[in-house]
Amino acid sequence: MNDAWREDALCRQTDPALFHPEPGGTTTPAKRTCMACTVRRECLDYAIDTGQHWGIWGGVSQNELRRLVRVARAEVAA
Repeated sequence: MNDAWREDALCRQTDPALFHPEPGGTTTPAKRTCMACTVRRECLDYAIDTGQHWGIWGGVSQNELRRLVRVARAEVAA
C-alpha cells in the first residue's frame, strides 16, 4: 500500500492529540484541519482499507469511520 500521501498531510503540522480526542471531547478542530487538507481522500481511503477504528481520519469521526469500515467489509464479503 502506497502511503506517500502522508508526507503532504496537514495533520503532520499539528498536535497529534487533536486527532484522538478524549471520550466526549470535540472532533471539530481535527475535522476542520482535515477539510483543508489536500490528501483527505487518501487518508480516509487508507483508514478504511486498513480497518482503523480510533482517531479522526480523512475528516470523519471514530463512529463515522467504524460505519464506513463495516460497509467496506460487507461489500468485500458480498
